[in-house]
Amino acid sequence: MKTLKKLTGTLLVLFCATAFAQAQARPELDVPYVPTRQTVVDAMLDMAKVKKGDVLYDLGCGDGRIVVTAAKKYGATGKGFDIDPERIAEANANAEQAGVSDKVSFENANLFNTDLSGASVITLYLLPDVNMKLRPKIMALKPGTRIVSHAFDMGDWEPDETKTVDGATIYLWTVPERKM
Repeated sequence: MKTLKKLTGTLLVLFCATAFAQAQARPELDVPYVPTRQTVVDAMLDMAKVKKGDVLYDLGCGDGRIVVTAAKKYGATGKGFDIDPERIAEANANAEQAGVSDKVSFENANLFNTDLSGASVITLYLLPDVNMKLRPKIMALKPGTRIVSHAFDMGDWEPDETKTVDGATIYLWTVPERKM
């Protein structure tokens, strides 16, 4: 009995140490991972009028389904950015399986430290406070860049279009010309 208690105690210590190490190694996530349904992905890309020649950046790309769909269905190129390395690995596997690895890439990156200037379309499914933190960076993009958000708006920046698809609200904005 004494040996069993000692073994149980040792296992508990090892379990806690392992859990702590894993928690330390994982990045702090601003947004939980919730996949966007394919019907909503398709509507977001249609709303943005994605076409061949577009460069789509998906912020918080998760498993890469938006970037992969843009490449496969429209011939666009794209990049996905996510802070979770597990999602990046999943996104790369999905791109490989879909046969679009030559058109897309995925980066383990912090969105606030990422250069977004190469995008003609930005997609996102982030929380309102994250959208608001990103808004100045988005507003500084080249005029005409299309922004599509699943579920959450950009505060007082009025969308060009709002649509409900399969129970989800999506918003479209176009970065305006800068006033001189």
